[in-house]
Amino acid sequence: MYTSATPKTPAPSPASLLRQTGAGYFPIALIARLPFAMMVVGVLTLVVAARDSIALGGATSALTGLGTALIGPLLGAAADKWGQRPVVLIAGLVNSGLLALIAWLAFSPAPTSTLLVIAFLIGASTPQVAPLSRSRLVGIITRVYPRPRAARVLNGTMAYESAADEMAFVFGPVVVGLLATTAGPTAPVVGAAVLAVVFVTAFALHPTATVRAADAAPASRAPVRDLFRFGVLVPVAGTLGMGLFFGSALTALTAFMAERGAPEQAGLVYGAMGLGSAALALAVALFPARFTLAARWTTFGAVLAAGAIALGLVTSVAGMLVTLLVVGIGIGPTLVTMYTLAAGRAPAGRSATVMTMLGSGVIVGQSAASALVGALAESTGAGTALWAPLAAAALVLGAGVANALHTRGH
Repeated sequence: MYTSATPKTPAPSPASLLRQTGAGYFPIALIARLPFAMMVVGVLTLVVAARDSIALGGATSALTGLGTALIGPLLGAAADKWGQRPVVLIAGLVNSGLLALIAWLAFSPAPTSTLLVIAFLIGASTPQVAPLSRSRLVGIITRVYPRPRAARVLNGTMAYESAADEMAFVFGPVVVGLLATTAGPTAPVVGAAVLAVVFVTAFALHPTATVRAADAAPASRAPVRDLFRFGVLVPVAGTLGMGLFFGSALTALTAFMAERGAPEQAGLVYGAMGLGSAALALAVALFPARFTLAARWTTFGAVLAAGAIALGLVTSVAGMLVTLLVVGIGIGPTLVTMYTLAAGRAPAGRSATVMTMLGSGVIVGQSAASALVGALAESTGAGTALWAPLAAAALVLGAGVANALHTRGH
């Protein structure tokens, strides 16, 4: 029997996040990202091969991205209201069916307008695996861990999630290229449909789909107007700038490689940026707490801007590889910081919505920049187009400065 003098047994420390989610969660969530990473490039490849029109291929690809950008936040809001499981399950099955449909329609006599509508619906029904994975993990962390440890676990988790996104977007186009080369232009789209059926369904049915943040009870859900506070919108502006950077850099790089007779190698060269970004994103977990989130954003935003200046000066493929590696150093930590800030500032019960807002910012920027810089490269050449990423980097850095001023004022 305990007396008043008997020391109390300390509460056991919560298990690691891997134990909380189960060992299978992270591989499932990683592979479930691949259908989206394959989708935009796969649809472009399919339509160009089937209809022999680069313009139509670009239009269908752009509408796919537009559908995702416009409807993605609504899927996030639906997940906040009704839970992730039904939203992801329905979206995944609809999306895989539409991918299979466009693979058949592309080589049929179907009119162009039908392809464009299906492309938009494919984007609109895309399961928001990456932002919803972040939302799930934030929910687990806020429920299980005490505040000091929660901050450390959240920082490391956002680092991993950003690295996972980079890996998916680096290897997705590579998988598309391999499948298209070896099995024909329909193979990447059909492959994405199969992956969606298997892994997106597994992601939807995983036990973590029922986890919500500690403040996510319907009665405590913040009003929609709280989503438009400056502290929430500034990371969205940052991800918009990052999307603009991705789209402008890849399009300008494609023009750069085309002038050297090797446009098909653009994806491989672009991978250097993804590798540098993923490596530094993981390293964020090792940064000391005194290196604040605001300071990280401005520091690595400046690295990104410096790399963008170097892009405009590159004249060789070797120089481009080195420059893209440096650019990646700026991208990874900046993205991690944006998502970490957004997770901490998300209004009560609106975590999934905020995460999909950031994801949509990337997609909108990427789609818009691809179209604008593509036209610029065609009319003025790669040399001019390679300066376009600097404007995007300036937006990222400017948003970081605005965030730092906002943080200082609060």
